[in-house]
Amino acid sequence: MSDESTTTTTTGTGDGPALRRSIGRKVLLLFVVGDILGAGIYALTGKVAAEVGGMVWLPFVCAFVLATLTATAYAELVARYPKAAGAALYAHRAFRRPFLTFLVAFAVMMSGVTSASAAARAFGGDYLAEFVTVPTLVAAWFFLLVITGVNLLGISESVRVNVVLTIVEATGLLVILAIGAWALVQGDGDPSRAFVLETDGTPWVAVLGATALAFYALLGFEDSVNLAEECRAPRRDFPRALFGGLAVAGVVYVGVAFTSAMLVETDVLAESTGPLLEVVKVAGLAFPPGLFAVIALLAVSNTALINMLMASRLVYGMSREGIVPGVLGRVGHRQTPYVAIAFTVVVALTLVSTGDLAGLADTTVLLLLLVFATVNVSVLVLRRHPDDAEDDSGDDAGSADGTDDRRRSTFRAPTWAPVAGAVVSLVLASPLTGRDPAVYLRAGVLLAIGVVLYVVNRAVVARSGAEAGDASRV
Repeated sequence: MSDESTTTTTTGTGDGPALRRSIGRKVLLLFVVGDILGAGIYALTGKVAAEVGGMVWLPFVCAFVLATLTATAYAELVARYPKAAGAALYAHRAFRRPFLTFLVAFAVMMSGVTSASAAARAFGGDYLAEFVTVPTLVAAWFFLLVITGVNLLGISESVRVNVVLTIVEATGLLVILAIGAWALVQGDGDPSRAFVLETDGTPWVAVLGATALAFYALLGFEDSVNLAEECRAPRRDFPRALFGGLAVAGVVYVGVAFTSAMLVETDVLAESTGPLLEVVKVAGLAFPPGLFAVIALLAVSNTALINMLMASRLVYGMSREGIVPGVLGRVGHRQTPYVAIAFTVVVALTLVSTGDLAGLADTTVLLLLLVFATVNVSVLVLRRHPDDAEDDSGDDAGSADGTDDRRRSTFRAPTWAPVAGAVVSLVLASPLTGRDPAVYLRAGVLLAIGVVLYVVNRAVVARSGAEAGDASRV
């Protein structure tokens, strides 16, 4: 079956309606690219420059390599379990520990809230200042409240909308690449500056810390696993789309970082919360700064909205499964999980009040690095149980010659890749990166909130069971 085919299949069990398998490889590739592109590259290029000087591109290269290692684990696990559950499902299958499964799911949820909070900080920075000057915190709060209002109204998410937003976000980055190419042709800027490593301490520690920060810009590839149930051929198409999307984003990011260092002084980049706007302003190739600021604000807004939607729905889902208190699963008259939305926005409003852009982005990275380490170990553990797999893949039942091609179309990561992915994830999550201790404290508090919710819910369930038992005896 070609990617252009309009044929769709369905997946699911007899317990409920199935999801329509209508997503082909090309659309999936655009989804992966769109999920990666966003607030990270638009807002954090300057923060990375503050760590390594002109060699801004190097941490992005390192982050791309490290993301690819973990992507191999996701690609194998999607082929094995083509379900829209992601890391929590993989951890559950591998370890069969409900509390660990909960922590993974809660860490993913909180990473969405911290990511949205970082985006809110970015929104209230230099891109917005192109039109109006307001305190960053006030702008960030207002931004989150607007996002919450949209969330409460209800959002009809679709891949087609994501494709449109991908094009808008990518346009801004292509403008930067065009500016860089023009500068090279005209002999403008200083390309040599992009090869100068400037740090206040040990170079490798600085690069490691900058890589952990740059990793934020590549996050999003892991979210694409939630489309597994809607892909026509996940075993065949998902690995190609995943690695292809990472490659496209990686090339674009390195080009944007190189252009930024070549055209803008490192100190200017480091101080700016709208670093790519600085590139546009000094470019020899004219492009309206106001228009670019609009593109950047849209990219940042999209990142925040997607993450807050994901976080609130995860809280709602956990409540419906009886993992966290049931009150968080209440739905309003507009059929939106208003209590879960309120919970996530309260956390987000608190976060933007206590952390800056770099700190919140780094908290997001820290939480997901712990999840990535778990996923990489999970794929190794699950290889010991070859029969524990689901065959609801939607892949073509046979090839043109009538033979079954499911097995040979399944991706298997080389063993060293998830091993390296787990080790690297733990190293990047460690204090070796020079990470601010406040980031560990913030992540710890967020996970502690989850533990409290888990314990409270277990106590409520146990009490309800005891009362039901007493009533039955009466």
